[in-house]
Amino acid sequence: MQTLDIIVLTIYVAGVVAFGCFFYKRSSTSEGFTSANGRLPGWVVGLSIFGTYLSSISFLALPGKAFTSNWNAFAFSLSLPFAAYIAVRWFAPLYRNAGDISAYAYLERRFGVWARLYAMVCYLLTQFARMGTILFLAAIAMERLTGWDIFTIIIVAGVLVTLYTVIGGIEAVIWTDAIQSAVLTLGALFCAGSIIFDMPEGPSQLFTIAADSDKFSLGSFTLSLTDSTFWLVLLYGMFINLQNFGIDQSYIQRYHTAKSLDEARKSIWIGTLTYVPVSALFLFLGSALFSYYTVYPDLLPADVTGDRVFPYFIATELPPGGAGLLIAALFAAAMSSIDTSLNSSSTIIQSDIYLRFINKTASENQKIKFLRVTTIVMGMVGTACALLMISIKSALDVWWSLAGIFSGGMLGLFLLGALSRRTESTQAITGVVIGILVIVWATFSHNIWFAQANPFHPLMTTVIGTLTIFFIGISLSRKNKRRKPKKPAETLFDL
Repeated sequence: MQTLDIIVLTIYVAGVVAFGCFFYKRSSTSEGFTSANGRLPGWVVGLSIFGTYLSSISFLALPGKAFTSNWNAFAFSLSLPFAAYIAVRWFAPLYRNAGDISAYAYLERRFGVWARLYAMVCYLLTQFARMGTILFLAAIAMERLTGWDIFTIIIVAGVLVTLYTVIGGIEAVIWTDAIQSAVLTLGALFCAGSIIFDMPEGPSQLFTIAADSDKFSLGSFTLSLTDSTFWLVLLYGMFINLQNFGIDQSYIQRYHTAKSLDEARKSIWIGTLTYVPVSALFLFLGSALFSYYTVYPDLLPADVTGDRVFPYFIATELPPGGAGLLIAALFAAAMSSIDTSLNSSSTIIQSDIYLRFINKTASENQKIKFLRVTTIVMGMVGTACALLMISIKSALDVWWSLAGIFSGGMLGLFLLGALSRRTESTQAITGVVIGILVIVWATFSHNIWFAQANPFHPLMTTVIGTLTIFFIGISLSRKNKRRKPKKPAETLFDL
C-alpha cells in the first residue's frame, strides 16, 4: 500500500469508530441501547438494513460469481421486493404491535417457552458462524491487498467493531451502517468507472465481450430443482428473505428503532430497493473484470480466479488513494454486518435469558451493564470464530452446515405460528423435529450413507425443511378443527 492509501484507510476507520462512540449518552439506558428509544427516521433504518445485506461476502462473492459464471445470483435480489411486501403488510405490524424487543417472544406466546429458547439458540448459532465467516473473508482480502498479517487484521477489526458497538449501542450500529453502505457503494462505483474507461475501444467493448460470453445471463429458465436455474434461486431467495424479515432478530429489532410503523415500513422498502441495484453493480463488476482481463490477459496470473480477481484488481490497477478507498469499503462491508450481529445477539440474550429466567426485576443499571458485557463477550466469540477458520476451516464448514439446519427450522416454526390458528405446541414441536431430520438428511446424505441421497440442489434444503415443518404441523393440527383453542391464537390474520 502506498502512503495515500494508508491515510485514506486510517482516516476512515478512525472516523467510523469515533462516530460510533458519539452515541454513548444515547445508549446509556437499556431501551436506548437496544431500540434507540424508537426515535430514528425510516431512511436511516432502511440504509442500515441495506448495509446488513451487504457484507464482505457480497463484496467478494458477487463479482467472483459473475466473473466465473453469470448473473444467476441476481435472482436472489429479485426475490427481495416480494418478501419486502409481505414484511411491510404483515411482519412489521405484528412485531410493532406486540412491543417485545425480542423476535422470539412471539413464539413463546404461540407455542410455549421451548419455542422461544429453540429459536434463540438457532439464531445465536447462525450469528457465530456468520460473524466468523464475514470477518475471515474480509481479512483474507485485506491480507492480499495490504500484505499485513491475517491474524493481526482479524484481531484489530474485531476489537474496533466491538468497541463502537458496545459504546454506542443500536443507534451507533444503524448510523455507522448507513455511512458504511454509502462508502461501499461509492467504492464499487469508483472501481466500475475505472474498468469501463480503461477499455482500449471504449465502454462498448466491455459490454460486447461480456455479452458474447453470457456474462450477463440470469441462468437457465427451465423448471428444475436439481440445477441452479433462475427459478430455483428465486425460490431460495424468497425463503431466505422471508426468514430475514420475519424471524431474524437483527431485522425485527430495526422495526422497533423506527419512530412509527409507517417509518418502519418505509425502512423495509428503502433497504430492499437500494440493495437490488447495488447487488447488480457488484455483479457488473465481475462481468466487467472478465472483459478487462480478456483484453489484457497478461495482467492476470493464472492462479487468480473467482473471488480473488476483484481484490487483485484493486491491489494492482487502481491509482494511489483508490486502493485505500476500496479497502475501506471492504472493511465497511465487514463491520456493517458484524456490529449488527453483536447488538442483536446481546439483546436477545438479555431479553430471552437474563430478564426471562435469571433476574426478572433487574434495575436499569444492571440491564445496561449486562448488555455491554454481553456485547464484549459476543465480539470475542465472533473474533475467535474467524481465527479458528485460519487453521480448521473444515470444522467451521460443519458448524456452518449445522447453523443452516437450525435456521431452516426457525422459519418453518414462525410460519406455522403466524399462519395457523389451530396449531398448538405439541403439533409444532413434532413438525420441528421431523423438519430438522429432513434438513439433516438433505444436508449430509451425500457424505454419510443413506438409503436415498438428496436428489435436489443444495439451495433447496432450506425450502424443503421449512415446508416440511409447516405442512407436518398443519396436518397434525387438523384434529383441532372442532375443538375450541385454549386461548385465541395470535396470527397474521388477526392484524
